[in-house]
Amino acid sequence: MPRVTSAPLPFDATVPMPPVSHARFAIGDIVCHRLFEFRGVIFDVDPVFANSAEWYEAIPEDVRPRKDQPFYHILAENSESSYIAYVSQQNLVVDETDEPVDHPAIGGLFEQFADGRYQLKREHRH
Repeated sequence: MPRVTSAPLPFDATVPMPPVSHARFAIGDIVCHRLFEFRGVIFDVDPVFANSAEWYEAIPEDVRPRKDQPFYHILAENSESSYIAYVSQQNLVVDETDEPVDHPAIGGLFEQFADGRYQLKREHRH
């Protein structure tokens, strides 16, 4: 019978794994920021924070979100302009207006607005 030996693990098993966060929102969902007056449509999701240290440090410490949660890329709008926002899950809520978002980049990423959300165009799906 051949002798079985255990191979070394490809990672350090003594280091605890970070908690797994589950995205509460999906691409095409319309959301609102819970602290600031803007809403928008999600076009990408990072499972945990994936922006620069400078961006993170620029957020006032008393409202700075945890990094170990999903962060969403949003085609955002407020009463004055349209822009792209990067927002933590803890700062988003479902938009209850059932209104489309008026952002100039929507047509390049999404199909028409239907049933309260946008469908990603086929060429952008994985």
